[in-house]
Amino acid sequence: MPMRGKDKNRIGLFFGSFNPIHIGHLMIASYMVEFTDLSRVWFVVSPHNPLKEKNSLLAGHHRLAMVNLAIEEDPRFLSSGIEFHLPQPSYTIDTLYALEEKYSDKQFVIIAGTDFLPDFHRWKDHETLAERFDMYIYPRPGSQDLLHSPEKFPRMHRIAAPLLEISSSFLRQNIRERKDVRYFLPEKVYRYIREMHFYEDGSNH
Repeated sequence: MPMRGKDKNRIGLFFGSFNPIHIGHLMIASYMVEFTDLSRVWFVVSPHNPLKEKNSLLAGHHRLAMVNLAIEEDPRFLSSGIEFHLPQPSYTIDTLYALEEKYSDKQFVIIAGTDFLPDFHRWKDHETLAERFDMYIYPRPGSQDLLHSPEKFPRMHRIAAPLLEISSSFLRQNIRERKDVRYFLPEKVYRYIREMHFYEDGSNH
């Protein structure tokens, strides 16, 4: 991956449902800011990934609230709920166009885990997306060797971030099973989930 030094206008976009946000997300975001040319990371909370099931998906304002609780004391991070104001379902390419229009001075980079690669061909305008935007790809369990050949997508860059086994689905399942997962979540997020009784019965609220 080419390193040009820090550019205050070069922003990493970390897309996700963040259902819920956990320490793994924060570790990846921190790695991207500290070890690449990105100056900041924006957490783009998605209403619903068209390629995923909607089971146990909390209402968007709750997931956005948890992201804000997780990052509120770190100036390197920002949350974005822009996809809640775009036509549904949300597609990454449309979100990027909207962000470019709103923030014309910024250069956006997509942050994604290797687990997105098997379905990338199903993304809307995926070839245009890969041609126009840099993509910083971090390893995910079971899929870290699936990065497409650089000849096909030269703007995809493998980032040697730590391989983390933690996932939101793991947390939801263990909250449902009454396991103590407090150390997998930012403290304020953990308290919010407990106070609201989220994920305890496996349904969305």
